[in-house]
Amino acid sequence: MANVLDRMRATIAERGLGDAESGVLLMVSGGSDSTALAYAAADLAKQKVIGPVAMLHVNHRLRGADADADQRFVQSLADLLSIPLFTCEVNIGRLADERGENVEAVARRERYLAANEALESMCRHEGVPLSTARVWTAHTQDDRVENFYMRSIVGTGPGGFRSMLYTNGPVARPCLDVSRDDLRAFIKLRAASGRAVARDADGRLWREDATNAHTDRFRAFVRHEIVPRAKERNPQLLDALCRTMNLIADEDDMLEAQTAELAARLVSWTEREGDLPDYTAGCVIAPEFATVATPLQRRVVREVLQGILGSDARVESASVEAVRAGFGPEAPVSGYVNNIQGDLALSANKHGLRIEPMAAYRARRKKDENEGRGERA
Repeated sequence: MANVLDRMRATIAERGLGDAESGVLLMVSGGSDSTALAYAAADLAKQKVIGPVAMLHVNHRLRGADADADQRFVQSLADLLSIPLFTCEVNIGRLADERGENVEAVARRERYLAANEALESMCRHEGVPLSTARVWTAHTQDDRVENFYMRSIVGTGPGGFRSMLYTNGPVARPCLDVSRDDLRAFIKLRAASGRAVARDADGRLWREDATNAHTDRFRAFVRHEIVPRAKERNPQLLDALCRTMNLIADEDDMLEAQTAELAARLVSWTEREGDLPDYTAGCVIAPEFATVATPLQRRVVREVLQGILGSDARVESASVEAVRAGFGPEAPVSGYVNNIQGDLALSANKHGLRIEPMAAYRARRKKDENEGRGERA
């Protein structure tokens, strides 16, 4: 138990995942990882490592009676630890059908929407600043390694092989340096030592989601088929691969800092009222971009397109290369035009390369043609 808490404390301190003044909202499903996170966070709060703690449980209404049993278990866990609990029920299956989207993607989005609302409410109630508050998830070394192999199979963009971030906005992952087995042992040792633990109606120390065993789902396939085979070659796979991913992350952070500097200097966003950038209206990339090293070009373009398309959109590699194709070795390719992501227009001249919605591009071209006819008349 001490080992898990020690490693979590070290991760929290090293990665800046919270302090004695920070409010923390725990996302708790009732599985072993998030159940262990709840016990650990309760201990860390008592030790003043973090500030006030609350929990959130989202019932996705996907597993019928089992989902309701998960919710009851999480409620008993919150009562045991005297931690306030936010709960909500969302019919994810119906939402996915209505929107024509993937069930897992809809579930993730709804969870984090609920988390943002719960975090704001908790901070108001506890009188702690929202700016330093965190949403803690129970992602482990196992999740990070699974992500690595999933991305290895389907491909990934710049920085993808760092796998999960320790922080992503208000979301923090304090268990990324411990394994799923570590967390399960943590719960079992807590029970064996006589400390109070929550149990479900069948006496289990956490809830199991049977769908995790279905190898027709991509993550479950990687979890049950690929990772065990890799562990046969290296029993220390989790530690070894996570160290490698941290090395990748250090280099990725350096490149991201350079990307941010280049984007701030070379990208001019269309402005709206109040001189604020209107990302959906597009931008112009300056001619100097042509002389930027290729890896940094790709990162800048990906960041720009993500800003235009929105954080949930997928930026296609072909789109990134289409933007780069608008630049020669030393300058933009005058007269270059292209269409990417279905509705974005690219057009280049000596002043740079413009990215804008197709409707804006057509309206601007029509205006230029009309003005040209007026001058000839």
